[in-house]
Amino acid sequence: MYIKFDQLIRRSAWGTLALVALAGSSATAGDGTSTVTFDNGAEGWIGSQGPGGTTEIRPTGGNDDAHMYTVFNNFGITFFNDTNEAFVGDYTDADLVTISIDVKVDRVFFFSQDVSRPWLVELRDVDNAIDGYPWTSVWFKFPDISADVQSEWTTFSVTFDPNSTEIPEGWAGYGDEAPDTFEPILPRGVTFADILASVDSIVFTTLQPGFFFGFTDFEIGIDNVTVTKATTAPCIADLTGDGELDFFDVSDFLDAFGASNPIADLDDNGEYDFFDVSAFLDAFAEGCP
Repeated sequence: MYIKFDQLIRRSAWGTLALVALAGSSATAGDGTSTVTFDNGAEGWIGSQGPGGTTEIRPTGGNDDAHMYTVFNNFGITFFNDTNEAFVGDYTDADLVTISIDVKVDRVFFFSQDVSRPWLVELRDVDNAIDGYPWTSVWFKFPDISADVQSEWTTFSVTFDPNSTEIPEGWAGYGDEAPDTFEPILPRGVTFADILASVDSIVFTTLQPGFFFGFTDFEIGIDNVTVTKATTAPCIADLTGDGELDFFDVSDFLDAFGASNPIADLDDNGEYDFFDVSAFLDAFAEGCP
């Protein structure tokens, strides 16, 4: 089952307003969260640099304390990390992954006018690149950013199943193009899970694949870049492992209980008693996540 959770939070001096779209839920046995607050330096994050401007870590003004800040004039800006092991590598060892980032926009200026630009997270895989493409990737587009809307710190977040072979809703691919529309797509035979199994870099950018923008002035800060990898709690009543609770699970439990099979020792105390039966019945009644 595909579970998706996108969230946009607007923080202001008067409080917090939250707009949340939630579809599905899942209990988790545990998760690992990695966050870069920039209080301890860049930790692998690199922003736009070159003739168009610079990126630096400012010790104050973030969402709290330090943050990374870019002043740059170009077609777009990019923040990426390809060295921090918490943000690259195999994402498919988790059942759900959440990526989030805090953004504050002081200026997005084009021909003396305030404008908006796309804002997206892109997960790139260099190994699956073909036909001269620099990488193959999947990317998720958040709401556009602008100084008008994101003048205060705003959190962008997306949660997804990294083991999905199909591209989840809201995501798109890059590394080839559709023959009719010429839109960017994943190469033939490459799945969403293939990219997530071998992430060489994670990127936040205003450069949306398939689109082109003129030279724009950007003054943007980022903070609290976070990846959370969660594992789904096992369903102890699904003894057949088919994702359904039915007569066959009950039969397997009774057989295991009568034979003192360890799979029926649900409280893991080495005994087969009422507490194991109670745990099975409770789990069966609650259903699997």
